[in-house]
Amino acid sequence: MKFRPCIDIHNGKVKQIVGGSLRDKGDRADTNYESAYGAVYYAAMYKRDRLTGGHIILLNPASSEYYEATKEQAIQALKEYPGGMQIGGGITAENAGEYLTAGASHVVVTSYVFKDGKIYWENLKRLVDAVGREHIVLDLSCKKKPGDGYYIVTDRWQKFTDVKLNEEVLNTLAQYCDEFLVHGVDVEGRAKGAPEDLLRLLSRHGLRQITYAGGIGSMEDLETFRKVSKGRLDFTIGSALDLFGGTIPYTELVHYE
Repeated sequence: MKFRPCIDIHNGKVKQIVGGSLRDKGDRADTNYESAYGAVYYAAMYKRDRLTGGHIILLNPASSEYYEATKEQAIQALKEYPGGMQIGGGITAENAGEYLTAGASHVVVTSYVFKDGKIYWENLKRLVDAVGREHIVLDLSCKKKPGDGYYIVTDRWQKFTDVKLNEEVLNTLAQYCDEFLVHGVDVEGRAKGAPEDLLRLLSRHGLRQITYAGGIGSMEDLETFRKVSKGRLDFTIGSALDLFGGTIPYTELVHYE
């Protein structure tokens, strides 16, 4: 169990947003924090503190007027910390190599593989052929359907798929990736704790490392996370971190185990 740092970029700025509020139309999102620093500042910090396996997420679609500014921030951060961070947001088999060349250790993929409500196995296999399973993180970010469990969501968390997150799905997809990243979208950016039923589901999976993000708002929440997940999951903290306007000291997480 270790801390994985993050850099979320929206409209060319490093931000922390309320996950469920993100909308492509008008490039809108409810913002918890907007940094005065660029992505390179945070990448340099994570490199200094030898934090590996964190992720950079581009929160604008390629159709956005802000996309190029957001992408430029990301590329510069990758160059600052080559091999130290993963990158996600609009990744395809065609552009994944560009990000690996720029310095990403892995590409984080959702909508290229999960779209129109289903898994596009052809795209997943194409991605594996392009960059290798060892460079792929599958983002299984999910939202809960009342009474029916968690379903993977795509397109910057705006669309449900018909893929229910369960042990069978995790075990099958594990053959095509090196890790999983799972945002609990219902609690993302709200700092009110992680959903324990989701943590129990994820912690039962043993084939690939999973990083969980969403809802951890205090050191007490983190200890609950440890107990419920039995220390089997890595974690990301965004809005609740003092780097991004929260109260959890970054310095306490640098060597957290």
